[in-house]
Parts: sequence; structure tokens; C-alpha cells
Amino acid sequence: MQTLDHTEINNRIQAVLEKRFGDAARTLSGDADLTDALPGFDSLAALEYVTAVEGEFGIEVDFVGDDVRYWFSTLGRTTEYVRERVEDLAA
Repeated sequence: MQTLDHTEINNRIQAVLEKRFGDAARTLSGDADLTDALPGFDSLAALEYVTAVEGEFGIEVDFVGDDVRYWFSTLGRTTEYVRERVEDLAA
């Protein structure tokens, strides 16, 4: 499997957020809490976000073993989570 760099992963995740939240996601900083920064980012939107990221990168998120609330709370954390999963798949 091809490895992806941090910037590409970040841009693809941001595109996932932009599809759902439009312009509000376009200017999102990496450390902004998604619940605070994106109007309508509630528990259902969070679940949809995780599912969309899984589909975008062909990964599976372990809702039991991984701290999903932590890793998917900011763009930066999600990018790091995905980078690790993609690297695991490539190894």
C-alpha cells in the first residue's frame, strides 16, 4: 500500500469535513476542537465523520480499543491517527 504524507492526509480529511460543513471546515486549524469550531458537529455528525474518514482511507476504526473521542476531536489528531493506521497497513 502506498504511504501518504502528513499534508496529503490532512488535506483529504479537511475535504471530508468540507463536504459536510462547508466553509466552516475550510479555515479550520489543526488543534481546533471540532465540536466548538463546526456548527452542528454533534454525536451523530462525529459518527458520520469517523465513517467518512474510514471510507476515504480504507481503514477501520476500532471504536472499542481506540479512544475515538480523543483522536477524532480535532483535525490534527485525526490526521495523526490516520497516518499511523495507513503506515500500519503499509508495513
